[in-house]
Amino acid sequence: MKRRTFFNLSAAAGLGMILPRSVSNASEINPRGDSDNPTLEKPIVISTWEHGMVANEAAWKQLIEGGSALDAVETGVRVTESDPNNLSVGIGGLPDRDGNVTLDACIMNHKHQCGAVAYLQDIENPISVARKVMEETPHVMLVGAGAKQFALEKGFVETELLTHGTKRLWMKWQEGQNPDRPPINHENHDTIGMLAMDKEGNLSGACTTSGWAYKLPGRVGDSPIIGAGLFVDNEVGAACATGLGEAVIRIAGSSIIVELMRQGHHPEKACEMAVKRIIKTHKDTSNLQVGFIAMNKKGDVGGYSVYSGFNYAVRNKDINMLVNTEFDLDLN
Repeated sequence: MKRRTFFNLSAAAGLGMILPRSVSNASEINPRGDSDNPTLEKPIVISTWEHGMVANEAAWKQLIEGGSALDAVETGVRVTESDPNNLSVGIGGLPDRDGNVTLDACIMNHKHQCGAVAYLQDIENPISVARKVMEETPHVMLVGAGAKQFALEKGFVETELLTHGTKRLWMKWQEGQNPDRPPINHENHDTIGMLAMDKEGNLSGACTTSGWAYKLPGRVGDSPIIGAGLFVDNEVGAACATGLGEAVIRIAGSSIIVELMRQGHHPEKACEMAVKRIIKTHKDTSNLQVGFIAMNKKGDVGGYSVYSGFNYAVRNKDINMLVNTEFDLDLN
């Protein structure tokens, strides 16, 4: 069942007070080009999930101080990576089947330069390692022990990523689950993806995660894969994904959305079309949650998901908003 949900708006007012508001018309942030709903003014930052609200604030500070979109997205997602209370990004992320926290991340700028790390252990901020890969090597991706060795050579410090809380959750899971068959559900894929446009109109994006909780050792999802978890084309726009990475990889999700925007589709429509492609590609969509967000070069933004429950945060000089996206399948 498809339906339009509401937006939760948090707008700074008065002495920094946060005032909640709901609006029912997506055109407030998803303009279709009419004069009453102008395109969002740059700089702009959008990111996945409610934790994107805090991440956006760090990115926004970079943008309003004249920083690049690349600096903004790295700074923003580092906030989530360093939050031990977030169970699927960075420190405090839920481990794999064997109790090891492994991190994936990628970053891409307006020049088609990109960097990624996968299956990285013991490093708190994989997004910054990914940027080092992009800027200081001829490669795009480093994985596993090689990625960790590179990080240590670049001055990153080893950090214990498995917290007491996540270790307890892992031990409880071991007691009640088949360890060869990790669970899939619509709640354990809280990747943060972030897209930004700076004052110069340049786009960049970042994506970072600890991946599927209790995954098989060695599993890597879409988050570090350019074209799947993230894609940026400065002539057109940018997109990123969250959710079941295997489903995103199968359709090259983020690059597909950018190409759909190139054809003239609004970001929200492009995300919807990618979601429908995922649903069509999979015979069984039970517990298959995927959400996309996108931004085009004009400053239009949008998102869409397979199931209800996906939201994204958007920030510019006029709005600071959490948006519950449209979706195709209702869990209720």
